[in-house]
Amino acid sequence: MSDAGPTNGLPPALLALEDGSVYHGLGYGAAADMAGEIVFNTAITGYQEVLTDPSYRGQIVLMTAPEIGNVGVNPQDFESSRAWCAGFVVRNLSPRVSNWRSEGTLHSLMVQHGVAGITGIDTRAITRRLRIGGVQRAVISRNVADAAAAVSRARNHPSLEGRDLAQEVSTPLSYEWTEGLWKAPGSKAVDPPVRHHVVAYDYGIKRGILRHLRHNGCRVTVVPAKTSANAVLAIKPDGIFLSNGPGDPAAVSYAVEAVRQLARSGTPLFGICLGHQILGLALGGKTYKLKFGHHGANHPVMDLATRKVEITSQNHGFAVDVASLQGKAVLSHVNLNDQTVEGMRHESLPVFSVQYHPEASPGPNDATYLFGRFIKLMDEQQRR
Repeated sequence: MSDAGPTNGLPPALLALEDGSVYHGLGYGAAADMAGEIVFNTAITGYQEVLTDPSYRGQIVLMTAPEIGNVGVNPQDFESSRAWCAGFVVRNLSPRVSNWRSEGTLHSLMVQHGVAGITGIDTRAITRRLRIGGVQRAVISRNVADAAAAVSRARNHPSLEGRDLAQEVSTPLSYEWTEGLWKAPGSKAVDPPVRHHVVAYDYGIKRGILRHLRHNGCRVTVVPAKTSANAVLAIKPDGIFLSNGPGDPAAVSYAVEAVRQLARSGTPLFGICLGHQILGLALGGKTYKLKFGHHGANHPVMDLATRKVEITSQNHGFAVDVASLQGKAVLSHVNLNDQTVEGMRHESLPVFSVQYHPEASPGPNDATYLFGRFIKLMDEQQRR
């Protein structure tokens, strides 16, 4: 066991919301004032994966679990090369770390990557405020003497609506991905031989997705968000993957146009999260901003084909408008909490997508079968 940084002795800090509410606590992580859209995440575990998920670019994440930090951090579970969120809010920052895989602390990770944190505040009260009033912009500040200035900064911070954040987190250059799922020391498990070549668009892609693609026998070429459809088709891939990512899907117009062309090519196509929203727009649908979004690892989704319910991992603030899909795509999955679109497929083309995260990281593995569905589409295409 090792110290995670004692909470006594931490400097005072505050969290200010645009509605004027202010919460006082203790600062940890980077000693910086940070602004962003505040969202709550209902996962009990996986805070390291949350921090390093590029989909949280421009957001302050509040964890609803009462204690965070107790298992430390390790480089094997990073979902990208760095932490992306603007801030991290917890009820209790664990004063101790105990996990055999841990190589550092939550506090040290946040210091390294410039993420501001606050602990010792009523996270349930903030969660209720966001659920009732909707998502807000917020500021974490060490300047506790001027709460009014923090509220003013929160109100002046740009909204995520209309912002293209995908190009801020996307890879600048194409690269090959070869790593499969994590294997325990001493394990003799090996990844299956490569059967298909997949081109994956990086709008903010998680490594967990890439690991699952490789685990299912894919060689993966990751390309930047602005890669044209012609450039992808010139590679002659067996399949095309559209990744998760941050920001407003309607602002990523270049991706919508590329996917519109790719969907018509007949090449099997699979989208997740932002990729799902971009596909919806490419097929002629519309997207809209949710009241407070879906963030966590316990969201129930029904597969309308099988009527089976999956407990899923989710992270999105926008959704596809179901009415706009009529005659353009078939609804395949629905959220049982609010009936929003969680999946769709094209009636005649080998194209499908889901709003949630079948790779989890963190979360349950109920929906990993979707990677097999993608493989099956590529198998069928090769036999033609």
